[in-house]
Amino acid sequence: MNVSPMITVLAAIVLAASDPIFAAQAEFGTAAEAKAMLDNAVAAIKADKAKALDTFNKGEGTFRDRDLYPFCYNAGDGKFVAVGTNVKQLLGTDVRDLKDASGKAYGVDLYAAAQKREGEISEISYMFPRPGADKTPVSKVTFVTEVGDIACGVGYYK
Repeated sequence: MNVSPMITVLAAIVLAASDPIFAAQAEFGTAAEAKAMLDNAVAAIKADKAKALDTFNKGEGTFRDRDLYPFCYNAGDGKFVAVGTNVKQLLGTDVRDLKDASGKAYGVDLYAAAQKREGEISEISYMFPRPGADKTPVSKVTFVTEVGDIACGVGYYK
């Protein structure tokens, strides 16, 4: 067995793990992780809607991971019923009223995604600040799907 290629691979792993850019990416959720959380949220809603929405609102269990969290709103009137962050003032407000820092009315796109066939996933892009002190808007993509009479989404930052 030639050990040299194995050492090269291990060295590359160590260098990647020590790279500040690589380390910074690990503190934020990825597209695949956001999609997986949305899939889990849908399964939780199908199993017990009331319990799932309560869990999302509390940010408990696997429904809060770094900057990833689910949110849900009524497919009919667009009112938020679950917000997995500390922005609880959104509960009961209309998703269609949301605008990003550039003025894009991305809430209208979120609402439109709820009008599609159940299980179909839409991707909505907009600018939004990451959680934390820096309020500079960055590119964010949210996966949204309808689940019965509500729609849910999970977004990640690019």
